[in-house]
Amino acid sequence: MKKFFLFLMSILLISCNGQENKVSKKKNLKMENKNLEYATFGGGCFWCVEACFDMLKGVESVTSGYSGGHKENPTYEEVCTGETGHAEVVQIAFDPSVISFSQLLESFWFLHDPTQLNRQGEDIGTQYRSVIFYHSEKQKEEAQISMENSEKSGKWNGKYVTQIVPFEKFWGAEKYHQNYFEINPNQPYCSAVVGPKVAKFKKHFGELGLLK
Repeated sequence: MKKFFLFLMSILLISCNGQENKVSKKKNLKMENKNLEYATFGGGCFWCVEACFDMLKGVESVTSGYSGGHKENPTYEEVCTGETGHAEVVQIAFDPSVISFSQLLESFWFLHDPTQLNRQGEDIGTQYRSVIFYHSEKQKEEAQISMENSEKSGKWNGKYVTQIVPFEKFWGAEKYHQNYFEINPNQPYCSAVVGPKVAKFKKHFGELGLLK
């Protein structure tokens, strides 16, 4: 489904570039004087995942990009073919004194269906796979325990297919992908797919008091 809207991106580049400095400054201001840790997750389209994680307290920045593939500096168009091996991911810089990696994992399980192999809804392909790229052995252990607990909870009906693999490289996506939903809430894919997920996430985690 997401591929259907690729042709709109060239039209949106002008408006996105107009927001570029604003977005960059916002992220830089957030990250000053912080002892941060990093988490890298893939759970379908990164526009949705980025928008939701960026709402959580203790999350200092969320960057959309690509991990897990074999090609250096992949482009969005190359990743969309499914031939580079990359997954669409977000890399999260977070303050562990405010939010834990385990809490980020709870958000991750809520955000997507981890029982779907190489897809989320109508977005189909290995680039949309469910994956956790762990940055340490501690993250690996926490991810494994969290997945087991989430699977046992019955939230999602079926066996989880989420990959838990070591982090190697992260390639930031093109600038027009960053803060995409915030800048383009009325873009057709955002209205139809991202917006409802963001609203559901905001309601659930807002009631838990975990939003900024």
